[in-house]
Parts: sequence; structure tokens; C-alpha cells
Amino acid sequence: MITIQEAKTKNELIEFIRFPFSLYKDNPYWVPPIIADELETFDKTKNPAFNSAEANFYVAYKNNQIVGRIATIINWDEVNHQQKKKVRFGWFDVIDDIEVTKALLEKVYELGQKNNLEYVEGPMGFSNLDKVGVLTEGFDELGTMITWYNHPYYANHFEELGYVTEKEYVENKFPFANAKPEFFEKINELVKKRYQLKPINFKSTKAVMPYVDKMFDLFNESYASLSSFVAISDVQKEYFKKKYISFINPEYIKYVEDKDGNLVAFAIVMPSFSKALQKANGKLFPFGFLHLLNARRNSKDVVFYLIGVHPEYQNKGVTAVIFSEYHKTFTEKGIENCFRTPELSDNIAIQLIWKNFNPVIHCRRKTFRKEL
Repeated sequence: MITIQEAKTKNELIEFIRFPFSLYKDNPYWVPPIIADELETFDKTKNPAFNSAEANFYVAYKNNQIVGRIATIINWDEVNHQQKKKVRFGWFDVIDDIEVTKALLEKVYELGQKNNLEYVEGPMGFSNLDKVGVLTEGFDELGTMITWYNHPYYANHFEELGYVTEKEYVENKFPFANAKPEFFEKINELVKKRYQLKPINFKSTKAVMPYVDKMFDLFNESYASLSSFVAISDVQKEYFKKKYISFINPEYIKYVEDKDGNLVAFAIVMPSFSKALQKANGKLFPFGFLHLLNARRNSKDVVFYLIGVHPEYQNKGVTAVIFSEYHKTFTEKGIENCFRTPELSDNIAIQLIWKNFNPVIHCRRKTFRKEL
């Protein structure tokens, strides 16, 4: 018999967070989160996502053993301002038993029907900066700290239960050696001259901070046209600033300004923390933070996390300025491999930016949808 219980207390939420640690035990491709970080994400008093969203966390039991988990989420900004009558689900993990999946998804339907919503979509988080999608290809590729990993049967469960593909995402990688300066140096010089642009590089986190609000504003502007986009609020900006910016090497943040000091483009790259997180195994202490610190300083793999270009400057070659700056930094650091986070497969504009580097798709993922 399958029973579903809501995780509300700190101990119950720790059980919810720890379930994948047993499900993927000894799996060389799964990247565990830091348990304390996940707890903070689920804390209504700390995560500003709860200002415009609600979420419940459920655990499935069978024979007194945890066999699955799910978060049910409503992003009220999405529902009220974009008129998308959607209930989300995320943090979904399950054993290969479709009855458990079915029982967990019932909780999503309950929340959606209670609030007169029209359809379900998942897996996805609270906002655009959260993890998204169930892995459908690339099960033998090392995950990243900003993606979920899962077993191949997840997508089969959704399809058997009448779900259809809503969005498809691709993840690409290429060796840094493919980023040859002849692809962008000429354009870089032309673009800087024509539009009177200048790149800004940083040596300290303190120097980055005054620009961060502008960067998030530009992020909201540059991604506004994407169908699934929900803008980041001022409170969320402060939260992400504290939580992530100090975590990123300042020299991996690049900005481009116009002659009047307006930000027209930005990019954030992170060192790969995947192997460090595997060694930390969910804990910062006693040694987890040392593994992360070592990766921050010495990782030869990098993950392109975000690139944003002001709508007025899109398709004008501004990314050549960014690539030129990264080429100098990565050469100095001895970077070997570049990875990109999940991008919508129909976002042709972003894919064209990278075409000269001969990237290969190494993972695919999807969100699934079902009408209520």
C-alpha cells in the first residue's frame, strides 16, 4: 500500500531532500545538492520565491520505506499576470513503480483543481532560475549543480499517464580549443567601435556588487519574450545576490556597457562544481566546503550559466565582445571544456551564437503537460 505524507517539519524536509541520495547511491552521474541549501530553498521565511508562489512537499511511503517525493507549486505571478492557469511540480524522484508516480501526481491535481487551474507542467521549480526538465537523453553524462538528474523510466511514467511534451531543452558542450579567436575577434572590434561599447572585467566580488541590480534588470528585459519567462522581483534580486554572486569567480562575470554607462549585455559562467559536490555528498562540513573551494579555484571545466543581451542590441554581434573577454580569462586559467545549461530547443537565436564552436548536444530534457 502506498501512503503520501506532507513534509512540513525540518526533519521531514531533510527526509524529503535525502531520498535521492539513496535512489542514486553509487550512480557516477548524479550530482547531490548541499542539504542546507535545499532546506533554505524550501524555507518560506528565507526564500523570496514564496512571496509570489506557494509550495507543498510530499513523500511517498511503501512498506514503511520512502519510495518517492514531489513538490507541488503555484507561481501566482505566472497565473495572475500571464494568465497561465498552471500548477507546477518539481523535485520529483521516484522508484520504478508507476503507481507511486500516480499517487504523487494526485497531489498536484488536488492543488490545481482547488485553485481552478487548467493544466499541470513539470518538472520545474518556482522560477526561471530554478532547475527544469526531466532528463530524456544523456543518462551517462555527469550532471551539473543546476540540473536535475533522473533515471530513464521517469519520462515513460509520464507518457503512460497521459502526459505530453510541453517544452524540450538541449544541453551542449564543446572543448575550449574550439573557441578560436578568428571567429569573434574581428566582429568584437567592429561592434565595439560601431556602437561605442566597452567590456567590463572584475577582479573582486566587491567590484561586481554595484552592477548586480542592473544585471537582473537586463536579464528581465532580455528574456521577457520567452513564453515561459516570469520576471525576477526586487526581493529575489537581493536573495540571489547574497546566495550566488559571492559563489561565482568575479573574473567569470562579464559586462558590456555603452558610452553612457548603460549595461547592454552580461554573461555569468561558473566553474564546474559537479565532482566537488559528489565528494561533499550533501554536507559543507567538515570537508565539503574545501572541495567546493578547490573547484572554484582549479576546475578546468566551466558552465555558461546565463547570457543576456538588451533587445536593442540582439543580433548585432555583441556576444563577440563577451567571447573575446572570456577567451583571455579561460586561456589564463587553462580551461579545457565548456558546458551550457539547458536551453529551449526552439531558441534558435541562442544556438546560432555558438555555432562556430562546433558544440555537441550531450543531454536532452523535457517538461511534460497534462490538462486537469
